[in-house]
Amino acid sequence: MIATTTSFEDTGLIGVLGPLFEKEIGDDVVVRWLSKGTGVSLEYGKRGDVDLVIVHDRAAEDKFIADGFGIERRVFAYNYFILVGPTSDPAGISEMTPADAFNAIMEKGLEDSSVKFISRGDNSGTHSREKAIWRSAGHEYVDVQSSGSWYIETGQGMGDTLRMANEMNAYTLCDMGTFLSHRGDIDLVLIVEGGDDLLNVYSAILVNPAIERSVNTPLGAAWINFLISDEVQEIISNYGVEKYGKPLYNGAKGKESLISVSVDETSSPVQITA
Repeated sequence: MIATTTSFEDTGLIGVLGPLFEKEIGDDVVVRWLSKGTGVSLEYGKRGDVDLVIVHDRAAEDKFIADGFGIERRVFAYNYFILVGPTSDPAGISEMTPADAFNAIMEKGLEDSSVKFISRGDNSGTHSREKAIWRSAGHEYVDVQSSGSWYIETGQGMGDTLRMANEMNAYTLCDMGTFLSHRGDIDLVLIVEGGDDLLNVYSAILVNPAIERSVNTPLGAAWINFLISDEVQEIISNYGVEKYGKPLYNGAKGKESLISVSVDETSSPVQITA
């Protein structure tokens, strides 16, 4: 049982990898998952309701492990967050840094009721990154939340939030994978991309069996080793190319310097025995 960030279900990647893992392991293994934001996924892990988590919020992940709830973190994929919005770009954020773009959207939204920003507002990894960008833009998040009707929180996953932003012709922060997988169904366009501020790193973490003896640690370890295997890293790096013209994710193996993680966090197999 896996608690996974919503983007991995919205893009369909976990639905592809699950059956491959079942076939490889055999023995009537079934992969099941709960698709929630990072915050909720980590809560499932803390309660021992799942065997591992797939998340993308480094600060929250570090705390999860430091508090004794998680072990054996491995980075296995990355892409980038992007700012998407109406083709007309009413706030004029094209070519701005993320922080400057956020400031411009806020300033324009306060004076023009047609300019809006849609936030997930769900304590997900995407929401955490949004809050970090607001901080770098010089704003306390609680002040942004209460600043006016231009700012709307959905409390929903990435796909639902992206669709709402499309319906309202609004801006939103989105991961590249979810945007590409929805691009044929929405009118919003990519406006701001690139840079370390928008790097989006995915990791898998085992739930510590010391907090819940019933968790299937050996099978969870097998899943993580499956994710970081050369074969699956290639699948991840090519996922979406045929349909969307570019990959929705990049495999992390061999990219340690790019994504600022240690070799152990990316490619060292998890050593767990039954």
